Amino acid sequence: LRSLGKRKTFMSNVKIPDPDFAQSIIDAGGKTLDLCYQCGTCTGSCPSGRTTAFRTRQLIRKAQLGLKDDILPSEDLWMCTTCYSCVERCPRDVDIVDIIILMRNMAVAKGYMAEDHKKVGRSLLNTGATVPASDKLKQLRVSMGLSENPPTTVGDAKAMADFRKIMEKTGFDKLIGGA
Repeated sequence: LRSLGKRKTFMSNVKIPDPDFAQSIIDAGGKTLDLCYQCGTCTGSCPSGRTTAFRTRQLIRKAQLGLKDDILPSEDLWMCTTCYSCVERCPRDVDIVDIIILMRNMAVAKGYMAEDHKKVGRSLLNTGATVPASDKLKQLRVSMGLSENPPTTVGDAKAMADFRKIMEKTGFDKLIGGA
């Protein structure tokens, strides 16, 4: 809080940009970041934006401005479904989804990840599948003479153990809160 003599006291909402953040996105492969001129086509074509508060254009603008502290801990970063509708329609050929993925990687490096993504990761760690087969599906498979788990699931105990070792060595298990 600051006071201006006898005037009212107010709070400052000044954002401190980090120009190195925008450059780090460009250096990591987001070379088209600076091409965006904020036309809004990406936001208008975004399926997530129709049902959530997610605004693709706003995220890209914050990246351009270097507002790292607004982006990395934000849930908005994880609302992109990576459908590429924005990229297909962008008049400047900005690689929007790739830029968002780069920023997600930066967020993860700082310890940020959306809870839903952690949940998928925990499922992967525990079952070898991002979406494990339900008990009903397992019963149906067995009744049809198939193995209980689909072939997309790591069914081999040694392969699953090796997979978990990789998850542990990379620290992914800790990041997602898995055991």
